[in-house]
Amino acid sequence: MIKTVNLTKVFRTDEVETTALNNISIEIKKGEFVAVMGPSGCGKSTLLNILGLLDTPTKGDFYFLDENVAGYSERQRARLRKHNIGFVFQNFNLIDQLNVFENVELPLIYLRMSAKERKEKVHEALEIMQIAHRVKHYPNQLSGGQQQRVAVARAVVSKPHFILADEPTGNLDSKHGDEVMRLLSGLNEKGTTIIMVTHSQRDAEYSHRIIHLFDGQVLSENVK
Repeated sequence: MIKTVNLTKVFRTDEVETTALNNISIEIKKGEFVAVMGPSGCGKSTLLNILGLLDTPTKGDFYFLDENVAGYSERQRARLRKHNIGFVFQNFNLIDQLNVFENVELPLIYLRMSAKERKEKVHEALEIMQIAHRVKHYPNQLSGGQQQRVAVARAVVSKPHFILADEPTGNLDSKHGDEVMRLLSGLNEKGTTIIMVTHSQRDAEYSHRIIHLFDGQVLSENVK
């Protein structure tokens, strides 16, 4: 479903050139749960941004659902993104002025679904994430673990092909972190492909395969 061939990303300023990714070649198949690990500055987030169609490579090929999207414009990438990818971030990225229902509903509004269909899908996602009892609450009325449940519900409400998770338990204690990881694992068992950047070996144990990055290159891959 996702394949990169000699993927390279270079950031340039007037004085400095930094190679964040250097000839990355990986493949992620449908239904996999893949963890990407490595020290800070190794290129994990840059890779996730490209896989999530938020950024473009400097060189190399990137096949997304069999399309080579390496040279796609932002408009083309946005079209693919909204239909195929759900994002889960370390900082939750919920909108404070919207309640739980409205936060989860947002991706469906972009897809121009009817109000009736949106309501059904939002309640289904909230039930799966075990947070339906907080539907009228606002983010500042929720614990960190509850906010991340809402964020996961928002990521899965449109039933995307992929979930990209960037340090999904980074701001949670171990108890709430384990709850979120079990939820992600359960979604994967039902067929959702998950790519997760993490520093946590404990979280990585939920994955099928671990890709280790170092200095912008694949150092090793461990299949569990």
